[in-house]
Amino acid sequence: MAWAEFRGNPQVVTALQGALRSGRVPHALLFTGPSGVGKFTLARLFAQAANCERKTDDACGECYSCQRVALLAEPERLIEEGLIERGENADAATVERVPLILQSHPDVWALVPDPVRLKTPVARPMLRVGQLRAVQRAAYFQPMGRRRVFIIDSAETMRWDVANVFLKILEEPPGSATLILTAPSPYNLLPTIVSRCLQFHFAPLPMPEVEAILKKKADLSPAEIRTAAQLAEGSPGHALAMDVEKESRRRREALKLLDRAARGEEFGQILAQTATLAKDKEISFEDHLSVFYSLLSDLLELSSGIHRPQIRNLLLRKELEATARRFNVAAIHRALEGLDQVAVGARRNLNKQLGLEAFASDLSS
Repeated sequence: MAWAEFRGNPQVVTALQGALRSGRVPHALLFTGPSGVGKFTLARLFAQAANCERKTDDACGECYSCQRVALLAEPERLIEEGLIERGENADAATVERVPLILQSHPDVWALVPDPVRLKTPVARPMLRVGQLRAVQRAAYFQPMGRRRVFIIDSAETMRWDVANVFLKILEEPPGSATLILTAPSPYNLLPTIVSRCLQFHFAPLPMPEVEAILKKKADLSPAEIRTAAQLAEGSPGHALAMDVEKESRRRREALKLLDRAARGEEFGQILAQTATLAKDKEISFEDHLSVFYSLLSDLLELSSGIHRPQIRNLLLRKELEATARRFNVAAIHRALEGLDQVAVGARRNLNKQLGLEAFASDLSS
């Protein structure tokens, strides 16, 4: 039942089910891929199947273990309960001493980036040393059921000095536990951690699969479902959380910025728009950058003279074709390199607005 719930990436599902069936379960797994494609969901389904009281390679969905692990399907509620229990005004020492652990079953833990506070969360939640030390202690306990499973979500948010704590567990892996890390890319993690994990990459889902998930789980009209599936670029999680109207407007505004820069229009308008993007508190800066990457990828397809270009932003096809006529392939490659520099700078806490302004300036020139 657990595996039947999951859509997309069937080869990963088959491999995990085969590992449980054979009894040769890896001590550490790394799930990589875009956000919203089901990495955390499949980790949770694996934990259910690994501890089901009735089956050996799947989850019945009815036993005590299956029902308890299934509570991780709504981590927001468990996060809220954990933060309330710790206290809204917890200091740094308390945050480490009382780590945020999502545990609905004795043998299954989930670690997520700690927002520290419920009412005023920090701008960049991250996995903290207190959480990892708790896993380090608990990983060697014998399971009450069949197998202990620790899900470390968004493992890329670990600082590299903190990640060394986690590395110690992988160097001497517990025999009755499996650690599952999720991250956008293996390059976001220490090579020494990646080398000790069995890696599975999750590809974006085909648009019909995303539409099928939306029809089942979202209260949207057929037109909204089609639009959300197009804009989500293969990410059901993104599609389910999306405000279709706002997302469409955001991409249209980003394309306007690219078009203005290509036209060499008055730079004051471009600066005003980059300032707005850099200060936007509703949407993360990384999400804004992903929109630019998506648009530039479409422009590259259109500018390359490909017979049937694979356009991601189909709703903006006419505008994209008009903007593509003002770019050549070399200019788009330079724009992508400039965007890479902005992304790297943002990870190093460099000024985001200045980075975007430099990016727009390079486009204009």
